[in-house]
Amino acid sequence: MPASSRLLAVVEALPLEPDLRVLEIGCGPGVAARLVAARLATGHILAIDRSATAVAQATAGSAAEIASGRLGIRHVAAEDFVLEPGEQPYDLVFAVRVGALDGRHPALGVRVMERLARATRPGARLFIDGGNPLRELPI
Repeated sequence: MPASSRLLAVVEALPLEPDLRVLEIGCGPGVAARLVAARLATGHILAIDRSATAVAQATAGSAAEIASGRLGIRHVAAEDFVLEPGEQPYDLVFAVRVGALDGRHPALGVRVMERLARATRPGARLFIDGGNPLRELPI
């Protein structure tokens, strides 16, 4: 699946560094996650989605990135996300069209932000769509 110009702009706008640990919320078929993985050297991106179908699509389309160790995919809703035992916290989080973070589902957003606060390093940054092309939210 080719990347849309919108997703390309989102990934280009992220302040990515080759060694960052990145979390994508609502990865869908994994297009943005693969774009981010291509920009990581020693870093890692974990792409999560609440949809089993999306996770299956992302996994099927990301074999090379998964094999490289730069990309992981997990079937979990953002409001239920927790670090697994031994999993290091994340430096950067991003989400595109995620209702819990863009104001469409504010009560759910509170729960997601609580989970993110526990799953990120101090000073971690959160970006969502809706700016030009992104806007940053405090964690």
